[in-house]
Amino acid sequence: MPFWISAFLEAQAAERDAAKNSQLAYARDLKDFAGFLARKGFDFATVTQADIKSYLIFCEAQGLAKSTRARRLSAIRQLFRFAYEEGWRTDNPSVRMSGPGKDARLPKTLDVPEVQRLIDAARDSGRDAVRNTCLMELLYATGMRVTELVSLPVSAARGDPRMLLVRGKGGKERLVPLSPPARAAVTAWLAKRDATEAKARNASAEPSRFLFPSSGKDGHLTRVRFFTLIKDFAVAGGVSPSKVTPHTIRHAFATHLLANGADLRSIQTMLGHADVATTEIYTHVLDERLRDLVLTHHPLAKKKAD
Repeated sequence: MPFWISAFLEAQAAERDAAKNSQLAYARDLKDFAGFLARKGFDFATVTQADIKSYLIFCEAQGLAKSTRARRLSAIRQLFRFAYEEGWRTDNPSVRMSGPGKDARLPKTLDVPEVQRLIDAARDSGRDAVRNTCLMELLYATGMRVTELVSLPVSAARGDPRMLLVRGKGGKERLVPLSPPARAAVTAWLAKRDATEAKARNASAEPSRFLFPSSGKDGHLTRVRFFTLIKDFAVAGGVSPSKVTPHTIRHAFATHLLANGADLRSIQTMLGHADVATTEIYTHVLDERLRDLVLTHHPLAKKKAD
Protein backbone atom coordinates (compact mmCIF):
# COMPACT_ATOMS: atom_id res chain seq x y z
CA MET A 1 0.00 0.00 0.00
CA PRO A 2 2.82 2.49 0.67
CA PHE A 3 4.01 2.00 -2.93
CA TRP A 4 0.57 2.85 -4.31
CA ILE A 5 0.41 6.03 -2.24
CA SER A 6 3.93 7.19 -3.13
CA ALA A 7 3.42 6.47 -6.85
CA PHE A 8 0.09 8.31 -6.82
CA LEU A 9 1.62 11.35 -5.08
CA GLU A 10 4.52 11.44 -7.54
CA ALA A 11 2.05 11.40 -10.44
CA GLN A 12 0.02 14.20 -8.86
CA ALA A 13 3.14 16.31 -8.49
CA ALA A 14 4.37 15.63 -12.02
CA GLU A 15 1.17 15.63 -14.06
CA ARG A 16 -1.09 18.05 -12.19
CA ASP A 17 1.54 20.20 -10.49
CA ALA A 18 -0.31 19.61 -7.20
CA ALA A 19 0.64 22.06 -4.45
CA LYS A 20 2.79 20.81 -1.59
CA ASN A 21 -0.02 21.26 0.92
CA SER A 22 -2.42 19.29 -1.30
CA GLN A 23 0.06 16.43 -1.54
CA LEU A 24 0.49 16.37 2.24
CA ALA A 25 -3.30 16.25 2.66
CA TYR A 26 -3.60 13.37 0.16
CA ALA A 27 -0.83 11.51 1.98
CA ARG A 28 -2.47 11.90 5.41
CA ASP A 29 -5.90 10.83 4.16
CA LEU A 30 -4.66 7.82 2.22
CA LYS A 31 -2.41 6.63 5.05
CA ASP A 32 -5.38 6.76 7.39
CA PHE A 33 -7.42 4.71 4.91
CA ALA A 34 -4.55 2.25 4.47
CA GLY A 35 -4.30 1.82 8.25
CA PHE A 36 -8.03 1.08 8.44
CA LEU A 37 -7.72 -1.56 5.70
CA ALA A 38 -4.64 -3.14 7.30
CA ARG A 39 -6.50 -3.61 10.58
CA LYS A 40 -9.24 -5.41 8.63
CA GLY A 41 -6.74 -7.55 6.72
CA PHE A 42 -7.42 -5.83 3.37
CA ASP A 43 -5.27 -3.87 0.95
CA PHE A 44 -5.74 -1.51 -2.02
CA ALA A 45 -5.63 -4.37 -4.54
CA THR A 46 -8.56 -6.24 -3.01
CA VAL A 47 -10.69 -3.53 -1.37
CA THR A 48 -14.34 -3.37 -2.44
CA GLN A 49 -16.85 -0.54 -2.54
CA ALA A 50 -18.44 -1.97 0.61
CA ASP A 51 -15.07 -1.65 2.38
CA ILE A 52 -14.79 1.99 1.35
CA LYS A 53 -18.30 2.65 2.66
CA SER A 54 -17.32 0.95 5.94
CA TYR A 55 -14.37 3.29 6.20
CA LEU A 56 -16.57 6.35 5.67
CA ILE A 57 -18.97 5.09 8.37
CA PHE A 58 -15.94 4.62 10.65
CA CYS A 59 -14.87 8.21 9.96
CA GLU A 60 -18.36 9.48 10.76
CA ALA A 61 -18.37 7.50 14.02
CA GLN A 62 -15.13 9.24 14.94
CA GLY A 63 -16.96 12.55 14.71
CA LEU A 64 -15.12 13.83 11.64
CA ALA A 65 -16.76 16.77 9.89
CA LYS A 66 -18.58 16.29 6.59
CA SER A 67 -15.93 18.34 4.82
CA THR A 68 -13.16 16.06 6.15
CA ARG A 69 -15.02 12.92 5.10
CA ALA A 70 -15.71 14.39 1.66
CA ARG A 71 -12.02 15.23 1.25
CA ARG A 72 -10.98 11.70 2.23
CA LEU A 73 -13.39 10.15 -0.25
CA SER A 74 -12.04 12.48 -2.93
CA ALA A 75 -8.49 11.26 -2.21
CA ILE A 76 -9.65 7.64 -2.37
CA ARG A 77 -11.44 8.24 -5.66
CA GLN A 78 -8.36 9.79 -7.21
CA LEU A 79 -6.13 6.96 -5.98
CA PHE A 80 -8.31 4.25 -7.52
CA ARG A 81 -8.78 6.19 -10.75
CA PHE A 82 -4.98 6.33 -10.97
CA ALA A 83 -4.69 2.60 -10.11
CA TYR A 84 -7.22 1.70 -12.82
CA GLU A 85 -5.41 3.81 -15.42
CA GLU A 86 -2.09 2.20 -14.46
CA GLY A 87 -3.59 -1.29 -14.80
CA TRP A 88 -3.09 -2.20 -11.15
CA ARG A 89 -6.80 -2.95 -10.89
CA THR A 90 -9.31 -4.05 -13.48
CA ASP A 91 -12.06 -2.06 -11.79
CA ASN A 92 -12.54 1.13 -9.80
CA PRO A 93 -14.32 0.33 -6.50
CA SER A 94 -14.92 4.01 -5.75
CA VAL A 95 -16.83 4.79 -8.94
CA ARG A 96 -20.29 6.36 -8.53
CA MET A 97 -19.86 6.69 -4.78
CA SER A 98 -21.61 9.75 -3.38
CA GLY A 99 -19.89 11.74 -0.66
CA PRO A 100 -21.40 13.16 2.51
CA GLY A 101 -21.38 16.69 1.12
CA LYS A 102 -20.30 19.71 3.10
CA ASP A 103 -21.94 21.65 5.86
CA ALA A 104 -23.24 24.91 4.44
CA ARG A 105 -21.47 27.46 6.57
CA LEU A 106 -20.85 31.10 5.93
CA PRO A 107 -17.18 32.07 6.06
CA LYS A 108 -16.03 33.89 9.17
CA THR A 109 -14.99 37.43 8.41
CA LEU A 110 -14.05 40.73 10.03
CA ASP A 111 -15.46 44.21 9.65
CA VAL A 112 -13.39 47.10 8.31
CA PRO A 113 -12.52 48.64 11.73
CA GLU A 114 -11.28 45.25 12.96
CA VAL A 115 -9.01 44.84 9.94
CA GLN A 116 -7.72 48.39 10.45
CA ARG A 117 -6.88 47.59 14.07
CA LEU A 118 -4.91 44.53 12.95
CA ILE A 119 -2.94 46.61 10.45
CA ASP A 120 -2.32 49.31 13.08
CA ALA A 121 -1.06 46.63 15.49
CA ALA A 122 1.33 45.35 12.82
CA ARG A 123 2.55 48.92 12.26
CA ASP A 124 3.34 49.19 16.01
CA SER A 125 4.95 45.74 16.35
CA GLY A 126 8.50 46.85 17.10
CA ARG A 127 11.63 45.75 15.26
CA ASP A 128 9.76 43.88 12.49
CA ALA A 129 7.05 46.52 12.07
CA VAL A 130 7.96 47.38 8.46
CA ARG A 131 7.83 43.75 7.38
CA ASN A 132 4.69 43.02 9.40
CA THR A 133 2.91 46.05 7.96
CA CYS A 134 3.77 44.87 4.47
CA LEU A 135 2.44 41.38 5.23
CA MET A 136 -0.88 42.68 6.53
CA GLU A 137 -1.38 45.34 3.85
CA LEU A 138 -0.67 42.82 1.09
CA LEU A 139 -2.96 40.19 2.59
CA TYR A 140 -5.90 42.57 2.90
CA ALA A 141 -5.26 44.30 -0.44
CA THR A 142 -5.02 41.10 -2.50
CA GLY A 143 -6.90 38.33 -0.65
CA MET A 144 -3.97 35.99 -1.21
CA ARG A 145 -3.85 32.59 0.44
CA VAL A 146 -1.30 32.53 3.24
CA THR A 147 1.03 30.17 1.33
CA GLU A 148 0.93 32.49 -1.67
CA LEU A 149 1.79 35.44 0.54
CA VAL A 150 4.71 34.03 2.53
CA SER A 151 6.29 32.39 -0.54
CA LEU A 152 5.94 35.44 -2.80
CA PRO A 153 9.12 35.95 -4.88
CA VAL A 154 10.80 39.31 -4.44
CA SER A 155 10.87 39.74 -8.23
CA ALA A 156 7.05 40.09 -8.19
CA ALA A 157 7.31 43.23 -6.05
CA ARG A 158 10.10 45.03 -7.90
CA GLY A 159 9.46 48.27 -9.78
CA ASP A 160 6.54 49.59 -7.69
CA PRO A 161 3.98 47.44 -9.54
CA ARG A 162 0.31 48.39 -9.77
CA MET A 163 -0.53 44.72 -10.25
CA LEU A 164 0.97 41.78 -8.40
CA LEU A 165 1.55 38.45 -10.16
CA VAL A 166 0.50 35.65 -7.79
CA ARG A 167 1.22 31.96 -8.33
CA GLY A 168 -1.67 30.00 -6.85
CA LYS A 169 -2.94 26.44 -6.57
CA GLY A 170 -1.77 24.09 -9.29
CA GLY A 171 0.80 26.64 -10.44
CA LYS A 172 -1.91 28.89 -11.91
CA GLU A 173 -0.94 32.54 -12.12
CA ARG A 174 -3.21 35.56 -11.68
CA LEU A 175 -2.83 39.33 -11.52
CA VAL A 176 -4.20 41.18 -8.50
CA PRO A 177 -4.31 45.01 -8.21
CA LEU A 178 -2.40 46.64 -5.36
CA SER A 179 -3.96 49.42 -3.29
CA PRO A 180 -1.90 52.59 -2.60
CA PRO A 181 -1.33 51.61 1.08
CA ALA A 182 -0.12 48.17 0.00
CA ARG A 183 2.23 49.66 -2.60
CA ALA A 184 3.65 52.06 0.00
CA ALA A 185 4.14 49.19 2.46
CA VAL A 186 5.92 47.09 -0.19
CA THR A 187 8.24 49.99 -1.09
CA ALA A 188 9.15 50.57 2.56
CA TRP A 189 9.78 46.88 3.20
CA LEU A 190 11.85 46.41 0.03
CA ALA A 191 14.18 49.23 1.07
CA LYS A 192 14.76 47.67 4.48
CA ARG A 193 14.94 44.12 3.13
CA ASP A 194 17.45 45.05 0.42
CA ALA A 195 19.67 46.86 2.93
CA THR A 196 19.73 43.71 5.06
CA GLU A 197 20.44 41.58 1.99
CA ALA A 198 23.37 43.84 1.05
CA LYS A 199 24.95 43.28 4.46
CA ALA A 200 24.39 39.55 4.09
CA ARG A 201 26.14 39.50 0.72
CA ASN A 202 29.12 41.24 2.27
CA ALA A 203 29.21 38.36 4.73
CA SER A 204 29.17 35.89 1.78
CA ALA A 205 25.56 34.83 2.36
CA GLU A 206 23.40 33.87 -0.61
CA PRO A 207 20.69 36.41 -1.51
CA SER A 208 17.12 35.24 -1.01
CA ARG A 209 14.64 35.03 -3.87
CA PHE A 210 11.68 35.60 -1.53
CA LEU A 211 10.04 38.86 -0.52
CA PHE A 212 9.85 37.65 3.08
CA PRO A 213 13.09 35.68 3.57
CA SER A 214 13.84 33.43 6.50
CA SER A 215 16.76 31.28 7.61
CA GLY A 216 14.51 28.20 7.80
CA LYS A 217 14.62 25.29 5.37
CA ASP A 218 11.90 26.77 3.13
CA GLY A 219 13.85 30.00 2.77
CA HIS A 220 10.83 32.16 3.52
CA LEU A 221 8.55 33.04 6.42
CA THR A 222 6.44 29.99 7.28
CA ARG A 223 2.66 29.74 7.42
CA VAL A 224 2.87 28.74 11.09
CA ARG A 225 4.98 31.78 11.98
CA PHE A 226 2.58 34.12 10.20
CA PHE A 227 -0.37 32.48 11.93
CA THR A 228 1.32 33.24 15.27
CA LEU A 229 2.02 36.83 14.22
CA ILE A 230 -1.56 37.53 13.22
CA LYS A 231 -2.82 36.24 16.58
CA ASP A 232 -0.39 38.64 18.27
CA PHE A 233 -1.77 41.51 16.19
CA ALA A 234 -5.30 40.53 17.23
CA VAL A 235 -4.40 40.69 20.93
CA ALA A 236 -2.58 44.00 20.50
CA GLY A 237 -5.41 45.46 18.41
CA GLY A 238 -8.23 44.42 20.72
CA VAL A 239 -9.74 41.95 18.24
CA SER A 240 -10.84 38.52 19.45
CA PRO A 241 -8.01 36.12 18.49
CA SER A 242 -10.57 33.36 17.88
CA LYS A 243 -11.91 35.39 14.93
CA VAL A 244 -8.55 36.08 13.35
CA THR A 245 -6.68 33.79 10.95
CA PRO A 246 -4.99 34.54 7.62
CA HIS A 247 -8.06 33.04 5.95
CA THR A 248 -10.50 35.40 7.69
CA ILE A 249 -8.51 38.30 6.24
CA ARG A 250 -8.97 36.69 2.82
CA HIS A 251 -12.69 36.45 3.51
CA ALA A 252 -12.74 40.08 4.64
CA PHE A 253 -11.10 41.11 1.37
CA ALA A 254 -13.87 39.38 -0.62
CA THR A 255 -16.84 40.44 1.50
CA HIS A 256 -15.76 44.06 1.74
CA LEU A 257 -15.28 44.27 -2.03
CA LEU A 258 -18.67 42.70 -2.69
CA ALA A 259 -20.41 44.94 -0.17
CA ASN A 260 -18.98 47.96 -1.96
CA GLY A 261 -20.20 46.96 -5.40
CA ALA A 262 -17.56 44.65 -6.90
CA ASP A 263 -18.91 41.88 -9.12
CA LEU A 264 -18.49 38.18 -8.38
CA ARG A 265 -16.47 37.42 -11.52
CA SER A 266 -13.83 39.99 -10.61
CA ILE A 267 -13.63 38.69 -7.05
CA GLN A 268 -13.38 35.14 -8.38
CA THR A 269 -10.40 36.13 -10.53
CA MET A 270 -8.62 37.93 -7.69
CA LEU A 271 -9.16 35.07 -5.23
CA GLY A 272 -8.00 32.49 -7.76
CA HIS A 273 -11.17 30.38 -7.54
CA ALA A 274 -11.49 27.89 -10.40
CA ASP A 275 -15.30 27.99 -10.18
CA VAL A 276 -17.48 31.03 -9.52
CA ALA A 277 -19.73 28.78 -7.40
CA THR A 278 -16.99 28.83 -4.75
CA THR A 279 -17.10 32.62 -4.75
CA GLU A 280 -20.89 32.75 -4.46
CA ILE A 281 -20.77 31.98 -0.74
CA TYR A 282 -19.79 35.61 -0.23
CA THR A 283 -23.14 36.82 -1.51
CA HIS A 284 -24.45 36.59 2.06
CA VAL A 285 -23.06 40.09 2.59
CA LEU A 286 -25.53 41.42 0.02
CA ASP A 287 -28.57 40.59 2.13
CA GLU A 288 -28.34 43.63 4.40
CA ARG A 289 -27.36 45.96 1.54
CA LEU A 290 -30.33 44.86 -0.58
CA ARG A 291 -32.70 45.14 2.36
CA ASP A 292 -31.53 48.69 3.04
CA LEU A 293 -31.84 49.49 -0.66
CA VAL A 294 -35.50 48.44 -0.73
CA LEU A 295 -36.39 50.22 2.51
CA THR A 296 -34.65 53.41 1.39
CA HIS A 297 -35.70 53.64 -2.26
CA HIS A 298 -38.89 51.63 -2.80
CA PRO A 299 -41.80 54.10 -2.98
CA LEU A 300 -44.23 51.89 -1.04
CA ALA A 301 -41.67 51.28 1.73
CA LYS A 302 -41.57 54.97 2.63
CA LYS A 303 -44.02 56.28 5.20
CA LYS A 304 -46.24 59.01 3.83
CA ALA A 305 -46.09 62.24 5.71
CA ASP A 306 -49.37 63.15 7.45
